[in-house]
Amino acid sequence: MALPTTTDAQFAADVLASPMPVLVDFTAEWCGPCRMVTPVLEQIAADEAGRLRVVALDVDANPITSSTYGVLGMPTMGLFVGGELVTTVVGARPRTAILRALEPHLAAAG
Repeated sequence: MALPTTTDAQFAADVLASPMPVLVDFTAEWCGPCRMVTPVLEQIAADEAGRLRVVALDVDANPITSSTYGVLGMPTMGLFVGGELVTTVVGARPRTAILRALEPHLAAAG
């Protein structure tokens, strides 16, 4: 299952206006660690489908959003709740580390 994608033009509608928390995978095609974390994020998206959306944003094709949120390294994952960036995870991390960073914010949003 490939992650749905968003763009600079769609970011506000796809992420900021979402009633559900959204994890944005700031990624790039050339990024090896990004390719390693994608299957982990796909699994998290499937397992948490009722309380979390996961979308990918190509930083090369969408520099405005990447710059707005200060994304300097990939992969960077940003969790948005109620239109606000509440936490980030930088670098390829195991599933447990990603979920540990997300869980307090998902519990509070739920």
